[in-house]
Amino acid sequence: MRKLTALIVDDSRLARNEIKELLKVHPEISIMGEASNVDEAYDHITNQKPDLLFLDINMPEKSGFDLLEMLEDVPVTIFTTAYDEYAIKSFEYNALDYLLKPISPQRLEIALEKAKDRFKEENSPKSGDRRLTETSQIFIKDGERCWLVRIEKIRLFEIVGNYTRVYFDLEKPLLYKSLQQVEDKLPEASFFRANRQQIVNINFIKELIPWFHGKLKLKMLDGTEIEVSRRQSSVFRDRMSF
Repeated sequence: MRKLTALIVDDSRLARNEIKELLKVHPEISIMGEASNVDEAYDHITNQKPDLLFLDINMPEKSGFDLLEMLEDVPVTIFTTAYDEYAIKSFEYNALDYLLKPISPQRLEIALEKAKDRFKEENSPKSGDRRLTETSQIFIKDGERCWLVRIEKIRLFEIVGNYTRVYFDLEKPLLYKSLQQVEDKLPEASFFRANRQQIVNINFIKELIPWFHGKLKLKMLDGTEIEVSRRQSSVFRDRMSF
């Protein structure tokens, strides 16, 4: 497996040095840089596209969550913080792991094993890809709630005015992007534009129902029924046929 590149983001120089020291015994991780604030980290990420992000939550002016909101493509993220109050919330963000400072070598090793397993699942390199992969993450902030969601967990995207509603698990937050912007980034093998308003994850389709005028209706695993336009019904039949 290739080395994974990592960016360390923390306003504390001592905290950054601590992580760098711990990573010395992990030659499979290459530190491509460090940043002391969100704006600096944003420049690193957009220009160098690291695989892995060690991200402090509490920083002056802008938080780690603010950084994730600014990014188009979110690296695999490991939160680092001195405050255990964020531990439960971190599950909502779907980050890879959550490390409490001071970071123990054992906990870091567990997190890195998760990271290596994550990248083994991907068949193509992350950097330079125009489209996201099944295991890519997107950051969503709706009101006061935030999520880091793996693409494969999303079953449906749907237009709501100038926003796109994202359906995963029991959640359905709004993403401030057009459906076309979303479609341009999704892995084509798993997602299908059913009509002008909706994109479905074909892995969540339970049943195909013939409908009027040659159209199809998709019955999803959660019971949702989605009508496919006539044109897209023909495209879907061609795509799914042997």
